[in-house]
Amino acid sequence: MEKATFGAGCFWGVEAEFRKLPGVVETAVGYSGGTTANPSYEDVCSDETGHAEVVEVTFDPAKIGYEQLLDVFWNAHDPTTLNRQGPDIGSQYRSAIFTHSPEQEAAARASKARLEASGRFRRPIVTEIVPAGPFWRAEEYHQQYLEKRGLAACHVGMR
Repeated sequence: MEKATFGAGCFWGVEAEFRKLPGVVETAVGYSGGTTANPSYEDVCSDETGHAEVVEVTFDPAKIGYEQLLDVFWNAHDPTTLNRQGPDIGSQYRSAIFTHSPEQEAAARASKARLEASGRFRRPIVTEIVPAGPFWRAEEYHQQYLEKRGLAACHVGMR
């Protein structure tokens, strides 16, 4: 099993997109990329910890490739809006790929370059690609939030 970590705005809808994929074994929502150890949702929402809301995806590379996960990531949000997705504003909603290996970093950078060259977006892609640091699991009520409430999606979804 391998891990992939993505920040694409509010983690509820992003998690729901990844949970649909065959080969994804587990997802967890949480916080990454900040300076505070074990932050709470309230800490992260203060926009003072430096964390992004993220989804940590555990996947079976024999069943789904990292490139396929990158495709879902790019389609699940607008990577051209800095620190914002839909109505959610703040650095915790930034577009980010947290890589777990040099191979993931190379694949993420190549994927971003292809997307930039495609002309799909009129504005520059602002997605940061950085090595994964500590992942802090969000409070239990955030895990599979939409699924627990019988909701198919929130404002984040496939574009």
